[in-house]
Amino acid sequence: VQLQASGGGLVQPGGSLRLSCTASGLILNDIAVGWFRQAPGKEREGVSSIGDSYDSDTIYSESVKGRFTISRDKAKRTVYLQMNSLKIEDTAVYYCAVGASARDVATVAGPWHWGQGTLVTVSS
Repeated sequence: VQLQASGGGLVQPGGSLRLSCTASGLILNDIAVGWFRQAPGKEREGVSSIGDSYDSDTIYSESVKGRFTISRDKAKRTVYLQMNSLKIEDTAVYYCAVGASARDVATVAGPWHWGQGTLVTVSS
């Protein structure tokens, strides 16, 4: 099983980025997906999560609520994290991970499997 987060980059404060999470070895539609981030010198934290294709539950951390949107494209078997109104404090390596439910993958202890991260740098 391999998960891959992509779409990171350098963006100015107030800008937007869209991250993608894809998988090989499992069907991403059939599983809950969470996005996490880890800033330099800080612990990894949950950002957002979404249930499987039959579960519309979505969860957001307070720090990103109203700015980030998680979604899934069933045809492309991809989960996205649309990040708007980015702030300098959003700078981190972002990871996607999978687990049993949106609630399970909302916290670091919940996921079964983690992917490689993608770096998001918000800077002027």
